[in-house]
Amino acid sequence: MVYLFLADGFEIIEAMAPADMLSRAGIECRLVGVTGEYVKASNGIEVKSDILIDDISPDESIEMVILPGGMPGTRNLEDNGKVIEFVKYCYDKGKYIAAICAAPSILGHLGMLDGIKATCFPEFSDELGNAVYTADKVEHSGNIITARGAGVAVKFGLKCVKALRGKSVSEQIARAIQK
Repeated sequence: MVYLFLADGFEIIEAMAPADMLSRAGIECRLVGVTGEYVKASNGIEVKSDILIDDISPDESIEMVILPGGMPGTRNLEDNGKVIEFVKYCYDKGKYIAAICAAPSILGHLGMLDGIKATCFPEFSDELGNAVYTADKVEHSGNIITARGAGVAVKFGLKCVKALRGKSVSEQIARAIQK
């Protein structure tokens, strides 16, 4: 199970592209409404969540949590105690945490990127704590996947698939979508 957290002001492609790649791989991905059942993206499009954050709790069925960027979506995620509870749970249990654009800053503020390679939207690079900032499109260090922004959202989604189901599944999807 993958939980992809949506808060008002999220960047829509940074959420929908990974959700699509995971779906193509047969991985259950639930869109979790943090700020309500209908969540407004930074471009004004509303997305209906599958489940509300108050209706779920961290448990062993979680394989990954995904934090899309966007503003003020990233701040809305970081300000929600239950989102942070899920992130800390995954970190402590060695489960995957994936964050794109501004959202890796959340992990930086929590000290989860210290000493590992990470990337993000360049204007947030000083919020990654003691990470080794690479400015690459996507970084995968241990159980943490980070990405720069909307332009690499499909690549980010494929990296999430690779982490969960392996290189061959990720490459098969990449070929099918003409990546």
